[in-house]
Amino acid sequence: MKKICIIDYGVGNLASIYNAIRMLNSDVIISNHLEDINNSSHLILPGVGSFKSGMDGLKKFNLIELLNEQVLTKKKNFLGICLGMQLIFSESEEDGVFKGLNWIKGKIIKIPKKTNDIKIPHMGWNDINFSNNAKLYKDIENNTSFYFVHSYKAMPINEKIITGTCVHGSNIVASLESDNIFATQFHPEKSHEPGTKLLKNFINN
Repeated sequence: MKKICIIDYGVGNLASIYNAIRMLNSDVIISNHLEDINNSSHLILPGVGSFKSGMDGLKKFNLIELLNEQVLTKKKNFLGICLGMQLIFSESEEDGVFKGLNWIKGKIIKIPKKTNDIKIPHMGWNDINFSNNAKLYKDIENNTSFYFVHSYKAMPINEKIITGTCVHGSNIVASLESDNIFATQFHPEKSHEPGTKLLKNFINN
């Protein structure tokens, strides 16, 4: 049976993603312990807050080397959500320049506010235009809406890994897939039925 571990690194409310996975009748645990992570088949890194606080949390719980081993070496399926997606990039310009996990080459930048009608943070529902071969969007209709809360956006060097985009003043990378690494800028656990389908697709992959 597939086992899902939601990584607890002291950032954000983990209950909503835990409950969403439980609704899928999946074996899920919230943990930052080596044994739990090592015994899991799928790893989820959620998170809200600043990039620096996220990296500080991963360092505090000695998770960086462990996650590198689990995701990059053992190739376990990984899903980063919101801040969890941003942390897998090389660096962020939030409150200075801070280094990330560097699994995905690229950087996190402030969403540009080109006009006064562009609200920052980007908060609420937004339609996603996604690629047909994206694994996370199986059986989900294109231009379905998902729920966002963020002020920074991802800029991957390799644009071929981008699987979904939306527009909020400028183009926003909504999701990406690279081998066993999956990530969404939006919150599937807050996106009702489409979000539940997406989480199911991740678990079944």
